[in-house]
Amino acid sequence: MPHRLTAQLKIVVAGHVDHGKSTLIGRLLYDTDSLPTGKLEELQAVSSKRGMALEWSFALDSFQAERNQAITIDTTQIRFKTRQRPVVIIDAPGHREFLKNMISGATSADAALLVVDGVEGVRDQTRRHAYLLHLIGLRQLAVVINKLDMVDYSEARFRAISDDVLAYLKELGLKPEAVIPISARHGDNLANRSEHMSWYNGPTVLELLDRLPATAAPVSQPLRLPIQDVYKFDERRILVGRVETGSLNVGETLLFSPSGRTARVQKIEAWNQLDSPQNAYAGQSIGIILDEQIFVERGDIASRVDAPPLRADTFRSTIFWLSRQPLCEGADFMMKLGTAMTGVTVKAVERVIDTESLDGRNVREVGVNEVAEVVLRVHKPLAFDAAADHPATGRFVLVDGFQVVAGGLIGASLSDSEAMSSLSDNETISAAVRARRNRHCGAVVWFTGLSGSGKSTISVAVERELFRQGRQVYVLDGDVLRRGINADLGFSPEDRAENIRRVGEIAALFADAGVIVLVALISPYRVDRAIARAAAQGSFHEVYVSASLATCEQRDPKGLYARARRGEIADFTGVTAPYEPPEKPELIIDTAALSHAESVHAVIKYLNDRIVQTVEEFEVHMSGI
Repeated sequence: MPHRLTAQLKIVVAGHVDHGKSTLIGRLLYDTDSLPTGKLEELQAVSSKRGMALEWSFALDSFQAERNQAITIDTTQIRFKTRQRPVVIIDAPGHREFLKNMISGATSADAALLVVDGVEGVRDQTRRHAYLLHLIGLRQLAVVINKLDMVDYSEARFRAISDDVLAYLKELGLKPEAVIPISARHGDNLANRSEHMSWYNGPTVLELLDRLPATAAPVSQPLRLPIQDVYKFDERRILVGRVETGSLNVGETLLFSPSGRTARVQKIEAWNQLDSPQNAYAGQSIGIILDEQIFVERGDIASRVDAPPLRADTFRSTIFWLSRQPLCEGADFMMKLGTAMTGVTVKAVERVIDTESLDGRNVREVGVNEVAEVVLRVHKPLAFDAAADHPATGRFVLVDGFQVVAGGLIGASLSDSEAMSSLSDNETISAAVRARRNRHCGAVVWFTGLSGSGKSTISVAVERELFRQGRQVYVLDGDVLRRGINADLGFSPEDRAENIRRVGEIAALFADAGVIVLVALISPYRVDRAIARAAAQGSFHEVYVSASLATCEQRDPKGLYARARRGEIADFTGVTAPYEPPEKPELIIDTAALSHAESVHAVIKYLNDRIVQTVEEFEVHMSGI
């Protein structure tokens, strides 16, 4: 019975230039019978022509420039099989000029092999590569100390270098799976144990590759589905993307960030499947059709409602700077994070980290190949995660023109106070600035309707849901105001009008401060509501909570209708005083036809569709007022 292979392993091979990475891989291909037919003879001929011993690294070098200069300048992916599993080895360049290639190769790997020269020992690029592996979150690491044939297979030399590299890795919080003494040129401790190093009893390189676990698709983590595109067919809109973590099911409600819009999954489409699946899991590329056509665009992230990503426009990150032009505060770039692309400004360079000593320097510029902690502000709100929690939605690159100039990891979004402290000294805290921080503009949402129609109950539930979504929101309670600022007012028509005028002015101030303020008042007369609308200066949203008088009397939560019918309450709206329904409200909620949950959902959907999400949209919105 043939042996069943375990999961494929992707491993990046990193280290200082000329420490033998490509030689190690070329020899592994030979030892596993993975060289193409005739390749060995070709290597022997090329090496002989150049007057050198058999050079295994030539098995990988794809460019003539590499052979001429004896350096690897691009990442190369090599596939072969051990006795236990398929392996993809990523050969990352060690030369400092090509660090961006090393980073791009390492981000897709399950584990890393850090190669150290047994003659030279730990060098600057050794430490830099180790730091970058730590920076991108690669935690499975092994060290191979190469060229021990050139130091007579000295155990003492091996122990000295091993202690050096282990001490540095410990400072990074990394503990390698193994430290293996090898001679890549002669095959010592690669596929077979070396007869020259009987003092070593750990695994060979192939044994290590067989036992390292591959990174499992993180199905148990919260759902993250970055939207790659929206396809439109006749009446259908299919949102497509790759499920990075978690799972989703037909029928469940998804939250789309950063907009905060929600909708239920009506159908899942999957390629090369006749029947539509009922579920999708991490690692799958799928399309979904929603039960309603909400606005979703490339770069949005779908999640479950109870476990959303972060949403902010200002956050701290650690970046690796790749450009020869220094990075300075105030510089603008394009940021690519997952499927999202947006403009970004470097608001602050907090410190530059020395990858050898791990000390930080307080400077305002970042040089090529330096690591720095910076504060970034994107030009529109962005959905993301801390890279330590969700690498796929926490890693990004900065692009200048067509060049990648930095790779980075998001640490966390800044608190409101920290974000505001990054304002320049001459920057006005305008409505647009407040909208940028809050991710929405201020608004007055005015619930009007008969007593018992459900205004207050709905407004409180809407407040709770908006607060959970991260909105700045507050309910102005009419009863509380009656006991405080409006305590001097009675219930005559004149006093009621003044009550509504005062509430409208207070609500307008809340909206100007960037808050979504919810007001639930009977406010029976159109002229009074018009005065409140004028006070809000274009940020007024009238929600007519409609229910018949008979329905409201049947509910009568406070027994007010019964008292009015007995003559105990004068001028009671709907009984002894008129109610003028809105002529053109922004939203009508019929609580006789809709359940409480459906009513709340309708208001939330309206607000998330209408209350502006980005500064650019907000400024267009304000210009039309």
